[in-house]
Amino acid sequence: MLWLALHFPRLSLEIFTRGTRKPGPLAVASSPGSNATIVACDRQSYARGVRCGMTVSAAWALISELKIIAHDEAAERAALERIAVWGFQFTPAVSIAAPAELLLEAGGSLKLFGGLNRMHQCLERGLAELGYSASAAYAPTPLAAQLFARAGLSVRIQHRDVLRHELEKLPASLLDRHSETAAMLESFGIHTIGECLHLPRSGLAHRLGQRLLDDLDRALGKRPDPRPPFIPPPGFTASLPLPAPVEQAEALLFAARRLLTELCGWLAATGNGVQSLRFTLVHEDHADTQIVMKLVAANRDLEHLTCVLRERLVRIDLPRAVTAITLAAEQFQPLASHNLSFLPDAHIHAEGIVRLIERLRARLGDEAVCGLTAFPDYRPERAWRICEPGNDAAPEELQAFFSRPLWLLASPRPLREIAAIPHYAGPLSLLAGPERIEAGWWDGHDVARDYFVASNPVQSLLWIYRERSAAGGWYLHGFFG
Repeated sequence: MLWLALHFPRLSLEIFTRGTRKPGPLAVASSPGSNATIVACDRQSYARGVRCGMTVSAAWALISELKIIAHDEAAERAALERIAVWGFQFTPAVSIAAPAELLLEAGGSLKLFGGLNRMHQCLERGLAELGYSASAAYAPTPLAAQLFARAGLSVRIQHRDVLRHELEKLPASLLDRHSETAAMLESFGIHTIGECLHLPRSGLAHRLGQRLLDDLDRALGKRPDPRPPFIPPPGFTASLPLPAPVEQAEALLFAARRLLTELCGWLAATGNGVQSLRFTLVHEDHADTQIVMKLVAANRDLEHLTCVLRERLVRIDLPRAVTAITLAAEQFQPLASHNLSFLPDAHIHAEGIVRLIERLRARLGDEAVCGLTAFPDYRPERAWRICEPGNDAAPEELQAFFSRPLWLLASPRPLREIAAIPHYAGPLSLLAGPERIEAGWWDGHDVARDYFVASNPVQSLLWIYRERSAAGGWYLHGFFG
């Protein structure tokens, strides 16, 4: 087995900063109030003198515009769970190690990604898309991978023979997070794990407890170390607070893409595609703004979902500044993967049409983009219906539908007659016909017409008819392309 450990040292800060490119000076305090201490700060505030352990009042004395956010353990746990869901696209064995670590059993997925290097590259790109920074380490045992990740060492140890040699170099304080144990080891003059391994086990257990020995054995693979598997939630909902209010809708795309990346990871983990999703924009002292995206077909492609959302955001006027974004997947269905081909095939063509429809609807509105389907009626103006795009008609219906011009006038237009010849930008020549249509007697809208295909001097193709009633007369009803 090969375990991948991800350690997120800046998780408490990044759950607030990942919503914008330039968050400004920001720090996380241990609790609300000016007497709290700083537990994390961004690079900008660190460069101006803010340090962990400093009181909030002292930090404000250094940077008056410094924004202080209280430490939120629940939000960190929720973020870690969403990262775990995203990690299921790499392996089905994912475990959470509190407070800020993930474990993934990556050995069974190496062939799928083409080796460890390619898998790690995909992992790094994905974490950057999510907006998190992590130290990653690979080792044959989960605890050993955690120790290397905590030390900030990006090692890739695939064989147990090398494991002990590399573990001996690590600080002994990484084995136990309790300050008492670390202080006692320091008083003994023990600084590395290697020095711990050379001590008598009985004396070490007597002074520091059996737990330390058990951790050493688990790290070396001498003792079982089962990890509880993380189970993905049945639905997806994620929120992202913004470090500063955003007043322009287009500026929200950066933060919304973070949430879409999490959603696509959850969809890949569950084998689903989303067909309806809802963004909730939280305002200051105003009702929330809802953005509902309904897709023609289920999808989990990040770039396409981002494109559709961008078109929707352009059309929105925000009533107030936005302080947070929430994304919920409201409708999803199983989505099977498909094989890639060297040449474009029918599936790729159909998928391209669906994506075009979804982008047009996002830009113009759902009602502005629709489909047409044939309807069994001989009268041309009643032989079609509006439908949802993608509702395919039977081939025989389409053949009859496309034998007529696609551009029908809203109502037939009378044509001028000169010497019994109809005119439209000149005299018309009859090319085909007549096609007699007599229908509608059952509903009171009966017609009796002889249709012809005609052309004028500039070679435009027209669909005209002559009334067979007593009034007679020629009419223009449509144009061919």
